Amino acid sequence: MISFLWAEDENRLIGKDNQLPWRLPADLKYFKETTMGHPIVMGRKTYESIGKPLPGRTNIVLTRNPSFKVDGCEVLHSKADFLSWAKKTDEEIFVIGGAEIYRLFIDEVDQLYVTKIFEQFEGDEYFPKINWENWQLVSKKPGIKDEKNPYDYEFRKYVRK
Repeated sequence: MISFLWAEDENRLIGKDNQLPWRLPADLKYFKETTMGHPIVMGRKTYESIGKPLPGRTNIVLTRNPSFKVDGCEVLHSKADFLSWAKKTDEEIFVIGGAEIYRLFIDEVDQLYVTKIFEQFEGDEYFPKINWENWQLVSKKPGIKDEKNPYDYEFRKYVRK
């Protein structure tokens, strides 16, 4: 099963200069709790923004660069390579970005985990448009706004209809 996990603002913004445009520790905690123990898939630029393999998860980096190698990560070079790899596991696999990788797997994804932040930020990367008629909201949980998490936000989960 392939799942997407991301946070976005009201305009589908997900990134600025290869970083998150906001500081929301509760979302980072949610990300860690949700993906722990599961394979995660990311593009090279997302990997470089994180800077290291995330512990407790199989880290897969997707890149067209055949010479790209990184300790602690499995490196794949095409959509076909990833789909072949994914068929060998029963685990839920989380695609964690960036925008180009989400676009690449938009037709294969089974579940969506989105942190919706009810603010508008400046940035340069947007989540691809989704036909929401194909998705059913199965859970929605409001986030707690406090001094460390200064925005209104909620955690949503969707399954493909």
